[in-house]
Amino acid sequence: MTSIRVRGRESVRESRDGRRVVVTGVGVLAACGVGAEAFWNGLSRTPEDAVARRVEDFDASVIGLSRVELRRLDRFAQMALVAADEAITDAGLGDEDGDGTGVLIGSGIGGAYSWEEQVRTLDAKGARRVSPLTIPMVMPNAAAGAVSQRWGLTGPCETISTACATGTQSIAGAARWIASGRADVVLAGGTESCLTGVNLAGFGNMRALSPTGTSRPFAAGRDGFCAAEGAGVLVLEERSRAVARGARIYAEIVGTGSTADAYHLTAPAPEGRGAAAAMREALADGGVAPEQVTHVNAHGTGTALNDAAEAEAIAAVFGPSGPAVTSIKGVTGHSLGAAGAIEAAAVALTYLHRTLPPTMGSGAADPALKIDLVTAPRPWEPAHVMSNSFAFGGHNATLLFAPA
Repeated sequence: MTSIRVRGRESVRESRDGRRVVVTGVGVLAACGVGAEAFWNGLSRTPEDAVARRVEDFDASVIGLSRVELRRLDRFAQMALVAADEAITDAGLGDEDGDGTGVLIGSGIGGAYSWEEQVRTLDAKGARRVSPLTIPMVMPNAAAGAVSQRWGLTGPCETISTACATGTQSIAGAARWIASGRADVVLAGGTESCLTGVNLAGFGNMRALSPTGTSRPFAAGRDGFCAAEGAGVLVLEERSRAVARGARIYAEIVGTGSTADAYHLTAPAPEGRGAAAAMREALADGGVAPEQVTHVNAHGTGTALNDAAEAEAIAAVFGPSGPAVTSIKGVTGHSLGAAGAIEAAAVALTYLHRTLPPTMGSGAADPALKIDLVTAPRPWEPAHVMSNSFAFGGHNATLLFAPA
């Protein structure tokens, strides 16, 4: 293994033995669109103001789930199945690909709707009326398990739960599985559907939500995030295998970063120290110089502290002439554990369309934040892209992409 210096400390780069990780399938559900095409088009449309951004008219029966199956799955797991179905179809995987294929799909909260429903049942009707399916519906690993079972995917099947960094860390973990030889194909991503009364009240009372229902990432008038639901699943594949079967390759994942602020349960570390460390780690892992990165798909929640810390981190890593910055949360809202996976799907589609998606709802960037904010679709020549996620608990995660 190769030893690399990162910010004055030793970071161990995993031995890949020439194994490279590429994205060959995309599946996504978000408030701005269900399916990759609708999602991409929705990223450039101004959304209606709403504190809670839901995936309207969602129906998991479109992939053939029976009424019995639907009753046994919380909404967050149903969303993961629909996103996985699209990603598998997009990648052109067949029944023969199930053996040894892995699943790494996370959720920040899990089956919140089922939990609250059963609590009400317990209070109103007593313990005997609580569903025996409560535990399998609320457990955060239910989505990964359901995806594995539906398509007979017999490789490693795991779940990461690191709040709003979940989606990014799940994809990073899956990339490391492939790089290390643990699997050749992995379905990776995140899913979240927790816009319940308790959760919205909790976010509201901690003053994290936008009282205006408008998400304004990096804008001077930003006043909080809009809570959302959604799911993103990518098919990751070892490059030589993808090339051999003639798969379309969106992009390559060349580096990952994961750090902890070790500072505060909800507030970011001052000056974005932990975020900057994650970005530097991803660059070192990929052997990429900062000036090679031309775009950052930012965490950009629209909260005062988070956006300021991320902007400072970007400036610290890339200098005054840094890459173009987008936050798609102006449209999608903040889908918590699914956010990083949905944003990774946006990165894959950015390569496909050779266009940087805009930061909707923000207008000009806050002049105090020294970043090149993309506020309208911008033509782009594919190069390295960084995608960031930062979370309550001090979790920082970064993915580094390269053109296929």
